[in-house]
Amino acid sequence: MLHYFLTGATGAIGSAFLMRIASRQAPITLLLRATTREEANARLQKLLNFLNLDPNSTRHIEALPGDLQLPSLGMQPNDYDRVAKTCTHLVHCAGNVYMNLPLEQARQQTLTMTSGILALLQSSSRACKLELVSTVGVGGHTQGEIPEAWIDHPRAFHNSYEAAKAEAEQLVREKIQAGLPITVHRPSMVVGDSQTGRTIAFQVFYYLCEFLSGARTQGWLPQVGKMRLDIVPADYVAEILDWSSQKGNHTRQILHSCSGAQGAIPLRILIERIREIFRAHGRRLPATKLIPLPLFQLLLGAARPLIAPRHRRALDALPFFFAYLKEDQTFANSQTLRLLEADGIHLPKVEEYLENILHYYLTAAGKPKL
Repeated sequence: MLHYFLTGATGAIGSAFLMRIASRQAPITLLLRATTREEANARLQKLLNFLNLDPNSTRHIEALPGDLQLPSLGMQPNDYDRVAKTCTHLVHCAGNVYMNLPLEQARQQTLTMTSGILALLQSSSRACKLELVSTVGVGGHTQGEIPEAWIDHPRAFHNSYEAAKAEAEQLVREKIQAGLPITVHRPSMVVGDSQTGRTIAFQVFYYLCEFLSGARTQGWLPQVGKMRLDIVPADYVAEILDWSSQKGNHTRQILHSCSGAQGAIPLRILIERIREIFRAHGRRLPATKLIPLPLFQLLLGAARPLIAPRHRRALDALPFFFAYLKEDQTFANSQTLRLLEADGIHLPKVEEYLENILHYYLTAAGKPKL
């Protein structure tokens, strides 16, 4: 019998994956950050409510309390042993999502999580495979196209998040070479569901949209030239995780869940569409005034103390965004697309789901604190 073990179920990708497999009736074990089973169950109920899953039809889903930063993933010994003996699919979506942590802290968190999930895989007594979520950001400051392959050349990184993920990938690579069945998934910037727009967490993309609308900067925006933004809906990433897990070890070691050079949306067009959609929802926006990026950064830094605190979180995401704007970088996905399309899985076009995800963002009352 299939038995899924999932980390990160309260995140954007993990919740999308859970939504995809919840109806299968196969046992699903979620590792949730909690100190007691009661606390874990309370978080599970909030999660099921958000996903509109009936608790009466989801009795095959259990929540175990744990902590990915602790030995044995923070699980009780009997729970750990049971998972190791019964699970057939490990799906590791959990991770640090903060880009501005000190490097050593980011490394410690990411490597501890990765080592813990690899240890569980090694202790499994079933024919178990691991789907591990990384990021296309492991390419760091590499110019040109980031390949669907291991990256060996020395490189600097935009932030500590990327650096820690790259180091974790090296650890995973060694385990793959030793024979462990693992597929590494590298998504780009993840957004909501392509059909409903729903997401459990409004992450960097949504803060960028507030900025690119001009609403937070009195219409002042940087000149973006021919730059593109690579985004991908969470349900597409979840579909790839599911597909790969069912393929067993008969697929690539690395899959790119991204729009790629051909599918990434030009920032000029993205700005136009964001402003159209925001206005359609009643937002009053100032006329845009474009200035060179370096000058914009200087003005933004000088103006930050004058910006209302409730708007600063959106602006604090911008330095990471600006770092990408300065580089001619794309992400390869042709090999991944070829495999997926052979099985009828197609990459959604940004133009087809952009309004869905922004409509949800602009109308949602809020997200649950899970």
